[in-house]
Amino acid sequence: MKSAGHLDREILETLWVPFNKISPTARSMTQAHRQEVYDDHMKDSNWKKLVGMDKFFLFSWRGCKFMPNITVPSLLKKYKNSNKCLEEMNEAYEQLTAVLDPDKVARWESDALRAEADRGEALDIYLLKGDKAPTFQEVWLQLMKNPKSPSGNVGSVAWLAEGISIEDSQDQLRSEIQQLPSPMSTRQEVKISGKRQRLSSRIENFHSNAQAFCKGLDIDGTFTPQDDPAFHGSDEEEHEDREFWDDDEGDWEAPEEEVEGLASELMSIWMPSSIGAAKLTELGLHDLLKEERKLRIGQANDCLDQPRTDLGNKAMLEGTRTKKEIQKVVARVNKHVRSYQRARQAILRLDPDGNMAEKYQEILPEDLAGTSKLAWFWVIDGEKSQLNVEAGGLMEEFYRINWLKARARRDRWKEEVSLVRHEMLWTGLWFEYHKKMWEQRALQLTEPGKEAYANKQMGLWSDFASKARLMFHGKQMDGI
Repeated sequence: MKSAGHLDREILETLWVPFNKISPTARSMTQAHRQEVYDDHMKDSNWKKLVGMDKFFLFSWRGCKFMPNITVPSLLKKYKNSNKCLEEMNEAYEQLTAVLDPDKVARWESDALRAEADRGEALDIYLLKGDKAPTFQEVWLQLMKNPKSPSGNVGSVAWLAEGISIEDSQDQLRSEIQQLPSPMSTRQEVKISGKRQRLSSRIENFHSNAQAFCKGLDIDGTFTPQDDPAFHGSDEEEHEDREFWDDDEGDWEAPEEEVEGLASELMSIWMPSSIGAAKLTELGLHDLLKEERKLRIGQANDCLDQPRTDLGNKAMLEGTRTKKEIQKVVARVNKHVRSYQRARQAILRLDPDGNMAEKYQEILPEDLAGTSKLAWFWVIDGEKSQLNVEAGGLMEEFYRINWLKARARRDRWKEEVSLVRHEMLWTGLWFEYHKKMWEQRALQLTEPGKEAYANKQMGLWSDFASKARLMFHGKQMDGI
């Protein structure tokens, strides 16, 4: 954002993290009581800041209720840091510009200026250009519109889509159960039992309908779903629907019947990919193979697109939001990664000899860690494996994006230096304003005690202003 400089996070949200420590004690309070507690803690926080300012002072005065000299060393520190960062960002920008084609740089400069002026969709120049991969819903719709082959079955696409939906529901239930305490409360057991029964009914109906599409193939569950434990999250993470499981008082009774056999969230779902491409081809189930492969590709595309958005949101939330808000984003990312891993495994079983393993690679925990190395799924391009590496392809896109970001970082620190210099000017003017205000009061007062206090305040603010001019000399904007 132009003229915003570089945000230093000196905002109200920084108090949310310490406030998390008192939130458990305030949950059972009435609204009025909770507001009073929060107000008391906020006032206590402000008081601690006030009485702790003197350790940062270059000089102090014990009689002043508001101690403004914290502003001076703070601005000097920001000025020093801003100039250092500007020098580094400018050097990086100049080095990158020197090795690029001047014509391309001129075109990118024009695009950047237009984006700053128009905003909105014009800011898409900072994104990698490429075709958007087809989503699960788009693939589903396309398969429904396609004419059926003589060997095909009406309703097979909806049946396959239901199987994929059941897998996601099982994953959701497993994740919810993992977040619950052991042993569960009665209310929680009731809710879990209800979800298990509904899910079990869906699985039974799904397998009964499978006979119509599998030409009499014996449907038998032979495996238990296994998700990568690296993307299950820790026990400390809050589930995004945690409030749903909060216990309350009430006369709830646990169901008498116990879940027999394997729990529904652990039951196997028979899909064509369960037996692999070779067996499907042998049985003549070519249409089911192609349909599930296309649906799985759409599922994988959806699961790759969502983490990119969530990881961007997570980067913006860090430092400005509570730990719980960030954990919700992490939980969503892990959920989509687990779904992607299931889709990828199915794709590889349905197309073992193709190039799908190269396009749909395995997602590792370090790919989501936000390191300096760009993960492979950031550059996947529509139906193609990756952006073209020829002219106008991947390399040019990376140079364009890196140059635009280097330019933006340099401009942000330029604005930050300018803003800090203006803040130095405004600080001096603020000190001068208070000096003149107390000077006028001293002239208007007739009582000796009040006049002496006004003269003391005038001397204090005059001292502030003179020392600010001395310390800001050669750094602030012209104006004093």
